[in-house]
Amino acid sequence: MEIKGFKAYRFNSDVVGDSGKCIAPPYDVINPAQQNNLYQQNQHNIVRVILGKKELTDNDKNNQYTRAADFLNDWIKKNALKQDDKETIYAYVQEFEIAGKKYQRSGFIALSKLAQFGSGVQPHEKTLDGPKADRLKLTMATAAQFELVFMLYDDSQVIADNIIKKAAQKKSLIEFVDDDGVKHQLFAIDSPEEIGQIQKMMAQKEGLIADGHHRYETALNYYNLTKNPNAQWLMIAFVNMHNEGLVVLPTHRLVGNLMNYNTDELIKNLQQNFKVTQFEYKEGKNKAKSLMQKRMAKAFEQGENAFGIYDGKSFYYIMLKNKNALDSLPMSTASKSLDVVVLHKLILEGILGIGDEALAGESNIEYIKDIGEAVDEAIAKVDSGEMQVLFFMNPTKVQQVRAVAAENEKMPQKSTFFYPKIFSGLTINKL
Repeated sequence: MEIKGFKAYRFNSDVVGDSGKCIAPPYDVINPAQQNNLYQQNQHNIVRVILGKKELTDNDKNNQYTRAADFLNDWIKKNALKQDDKETIYAYVQEFEIAGKKYQRSGFIALSKLAQFGSGVQPHEKTLDGPKADRLKLTMATAAQFELVFMLYDDSQVIADNIIKKAAQKKSLIEFVDDDGVKHQLFAIDSPEEIGQIQKMMAQKEGLIADGHHRYETALNYYNLTKNPNAQWLMIAFVNMHNEGLVVLPTHRLVGNLMNYNTDELIKNLQQNFKVTQFEYKEGKNKAKSLMQKRMAKAFEQGENAFGIYDGKSFYYIMLKNKNALDSLPMSTASKSLDVVVLHKLILEGILGIGDEALAGESNIEYIKDIGEAVDEAIAKVDSGEMQVLFFMNPTKVQQVRAVAAENEKMPQKSTFFYPKIFSGLTINKL
């Protein structure tokens, strides 16, 4: 991959105050309540650009995209956004905690020359037309990049990681803690020698998109439409697959709005391909849930396809026993080995009738990221009857992501949840 440093526009604390109050999560994980909070957090918060509020009076000449461009230009004019004066690669360090264990994930932000998929860059998930059209409108209006593609690369020599460690000993450019307790820090790598070392290392590497498939495809579309030479370069956050803080969490599936749903019928149908164990919670709901999760953790370690099910009355642990159940599918062994493919093809589609179109439209399904109170809230939705059944999943392994991409295949949507998210507005690249 061909990469280079750049002179990013960054929020100027002399004008905006706490620049950490101007940063936001990626646009596609911001709900309306968070959007309001970010609007109120600081008048310069990047949410006004990446996910501006829609107005009833919006038209072709005045809308969320034109307002985004106005905010960008106004902030630059008033020095709220200030361009760095040296070509820089930015070290990005995130510190976080999961289940009492502390992690640190580090990577670097640079410009990367766009490549077609399969020519140095591999995707691993399917994309949807709606988000790509939305992001293209924003890029056309602003001619700038605000959000980062999260890209993995494989370097056992940890060349960039060692340079990042050295940079992190200096004063940070920005430091803030988000609502989930994740600490974000940005540091400058502006030594031509160190930038050269990272460039040389990356020239031999291929990239695998962990998150931001829509943003990458949008960048390709924007360049093809405009032929702007600057648009050949995309702002990317790179993380080494050997980084100790690289964590993938599961994304569970909450199902509802099914006609004539019946758990007994589901369990009966599952027994054709799965071994089923029921945990009634006469001795306590948490104990039954814990027993199910322990079984799932063991299956994960052993490389088995296993899931948990909750229907409001019982927890179930199911493990695939018919290893040939997916043989007829036109896909590689790497794809067939994925829990998400087993769940989607054999259970959601094969038994419950939720096909690809319904999955994409999310008419019967809600994706639950395994962080904070999300799982408890999902269980409560089943208890209240708002939703019908919750499928618990193990995370996808990084090795599996790499294996599927190597086959030039894509996983179903929401197959991976790399935690924490890469935030938006840390660096801005004007085209």
